[in-house]
Amino acid sequence: MYGDAETVRKILTETGDTWAVVGLSNNQSRAAYGVADVLQRFGKRIVPVHPKAEPVHGEQGYASLADIPFPVDVVDVFVNSDLAGPVADEAAAIGAKAVWFQLGVIDEAAYERTRAAGLEMVMDRCPAIEIPRLS
Repeated sequence: MYGDAETVRKILTETGDTWAVVGLSNNQSRAAYGVADVLQRFGKRIVPVHPKAEPVHGEQGYASLADIPFPVDVVDVFVNSDLAGPVADEAAAIGAKAVWFQLGVIDEAAYERTRAAGLEMVMDRCPAIEIPRLS
């Protein structure tokens, strides 16, 4: 497993409250939409990242991580595994503290690069499942 319980806890409680959610749009049938809602309910500021750059859940959207004009703590990744590695690399480039690959998003090489760059990382887990477990 990529991301032990201590890493999950650290990202959710110590890493910071600004979460860029890559792949988040206003499509309510997508998992990202519901997970972003849970993150907000638990006090996280979500930042939608999607080519449409549309506002979601009351937050301004951006077309890419590089377009976000303020620091991001965690990059939550809702893209296919074959696209996730470059997103993790961008997360490191913008100075994020952690990367979270959602359920089913797996890229072992990206995991190794991200950890080697000094970021915390969880892969194939969901914060909407993990946050309530901390309470």
